[in-house]
Amino acid sequence: MQPLVSALMTLRGLDLIGASTIVAELGDLRRFAHPRELMGYVGLVPSEHSTGSKRRQGAITKTGNGHVRRVLIEAAWNYRYPARLSHALQLRQEGQPAVIREIAWRAQLRLAHRYKRLSARGVQYNKLCVAIARELVGFIWDIGRHISPSA
Repeated sequence: MQPLVSALMTLRGLDLIGASTIVAELGDLRRFAHPRELMGYVGLVPSEHSTGSKRRQGAITKTGNGHVRRVLIEAAWNYRYPARLSHALQLRQEGQPAVIREIAWRAQLRLAHRYKRLSARGVQYNKLCVAIARELVGFIWDIGRHISPSA
């Protein structure tokens, strides 16, 4: 599973412990057909109360894997800063395929921008980080599609 752990470490906020936790808890990410399935498995989707034509969304479900959810929310705090490649992140990205580095850079651009927009709207910081973590799961899924853990 080392190739997948190394690939996940190209993302901002995920170091060896965080990436190892995600891979150990989730295993092969290719078993999820769509990122929404992975988001639901981790418990980062909003709950829903619906009757007839009314539909209300509530807090996150928290029905999924709590260890991964905690690691993702902690990683999401790192996107409050503008996108950039720090020296430590450059070292973690060395030797990774170009497609993985591109996904990690797109994640940094999108999530830092989204954090800034949600913060400017006045969204509470805890809710904001959960939203960022939910989107981070999509990028993790995309990396997991390209890297086989048994490779």
